[in-house]
Amino acid sequence: MRPYNTFETNNVKFLVDKQVQFATIQITETGLKKSILDATAPVRAYFKEKGVHDYDVQCQGPDHKRVIDTYILTEGSRHLTKTSLYRPITKNGDPRLWVNKVRNVEFLRANDIFALIAHNGFLYAVNLSTVNIPIVFQSPIDTPLKDLILEILRAKTSVSDELLGLIRDKMTDWMPAEILADTGIGRTVETILGIEMNASQFPDYKGIELKSHREASRVRNTLFTQSPEWEISKLKSGRAIVDKYGYIPEGYDHKSLHVTLSANRPNPQGLGLLIQPKIGLLEADEFSMVPLENGTFRKIDEVAAWHLIKLHERLLTKHRETFWIDAETRVDNGREYFRCTKILHTKNPIPSQFDVLLDQGQITVDFLLCRRSGGDTYSFKIKSAARSLLFPESDIYNL
Repeated sequence: MRPYNTFETNNVKFLVDKQVQFATIQITETGLKKSILDATAPVRAYFKEKGVHDYDVQCQGPDHKRVIDTYILTEGSRHLTKTSLYRPITKNGDPRLWVNKVRNVEFLRANDIFALIAHNGFLYAVNLSTVNIPIVFQSPIDTPLKDLILEILRAKTSVSDELLGLIRDKMTDWMPAEILADTGIGRTVETILGIEMNASQFPDYKGIELKSHREASRVRNTLFTQSPEWEISKLKSGRAIVDKYGYIPEGYDHKSLHVTLSANRPNPQGLGLLIQPKIGLLEADEFSMVPLENGTFRKIDEVAAWHLIKLHERLLTKHRETFWIDAETRVDNGREYFRCTKILHTKNPIPSQFDVLLDQGQITVDFLLCRRSGGDTYSFKIKSAARSLLFPESDIYNL
């Protein structure tokens, strides 16, 4: 998709500020002529997160087409239509979509960018290139677009108020943690809220991610886990990384690799991070342990890689809205007890800051590889003091 112009950027910023989640798609000239658009990775992820559609399980061919009721919203009106979601038999079944009647809406031009908003079982399509969303919202005249934004905003506020109330009611008195471990408090918080343990890429509680940690600790906070993209990596698996860089820890009988990678300097295994903004990659590489005259370290070999844009998508999906819960703890007779004392409520991380904080060593990556108790994990973590740089919109609730 092409970069946003100033008008579109203002629209996107306004929707983000109003906590409206959406996916964007460009109406290409070819797509407009053929009534066909690619369902890009961000669109597919958004549809899956919102429960609209999962292209991964959709079979190819017209018999398996999914149709969603859709409203096309202009500055003052709405038009009911249908959106087709399908995978054709040809071209490997690449995911497609088309909003019917979109070509009939006034002011539509090739290369316009639309926002697709999923809400209460419907899709809403808004032309970010022509509709002045801030002006529509600030107008005293009620319109379908203004009503939609207000409804979503009220629902968001209602969910965060509901979650805050549950934490205040159930977790401000001393209670036992389920286990005496790093994850003990987080697991107990989720159990109390009725959240099952899972490896979902999506937020925990009705769109709000939960992150719990001991207030006395200054540990890094996990943002998300994300495996390297093996197709663009030199080493093609966690096993291959362990074979080359692993070690046998005390008490183990097999190689493992439990290390932190930073862009500041290589770790004892010579592994570190390299941000390559010009080609849009984050690399895990092997470096010389001897610094150069300018203080940097010479890259010796490549190990693994991620596309930065995919990490941005992961960040935005996981942390559109987050409760960072501080807990006071004590240990009695070998059992840990805790109570929640403070919550930092963040919204709308800035993807470009993610890259900056990686480069500064404020965000690091933990490799936990070849663990017999579970699969390999690649955890992106942020230092607590740096959260305000990634999440500028925040509120603090003292419990």
